[in-house]
Amino acid sequence: MSKAVWAATATALLLALGVHAQAQVKREPIKAIDEVSGSATFKAYCAQCHGVSGRGDGPAAKALKTPPADLTMLAQRHNGQFPAGAVKQVINGDTANPSHGSREMPMWGPVFRSVENPSVVELRIMNLVKYLEGMQEKK
Repeated sequence: MSKAVWAATATALLLALGVHAQAQVKREPIKAIDEVSGSATFKAYCAQCHGVSGRGDGPAAKALKTPPADLTMLAQRHNGQFPAGAVKQVINGDTANPSHGSREMPMWGPVFRSVENPSVVELRIMNLVKYLEGMQEKK
């Protein structure tokens, strides 16, 4: 398994456990979930940091060097337009988002591809992007 996948796996495990920064990270391979909906993917892989509501207040948020983004404000920060393409690139690991701060957020594309076939990964990420678009704060 590559260093990026191991690092993302360790981060995901730390976040899934909701452990504080002084805790030791136990490195284990990621476990895929069967459900590929955006909601299920968000709850399984994102809510630990970003919170169930997406506001950056998940149980593991305090363990991070850089606070997680408030995902409900993505459209507002982009002149009212949800940046679906950019969001997909960040989730997939194609690009680092400077406003995200450090790369503490796992590059989920390679992590997902380590346990799922590429078509499932593409569907999972597409569904997650649509889910995030639906949680945008209205002005």
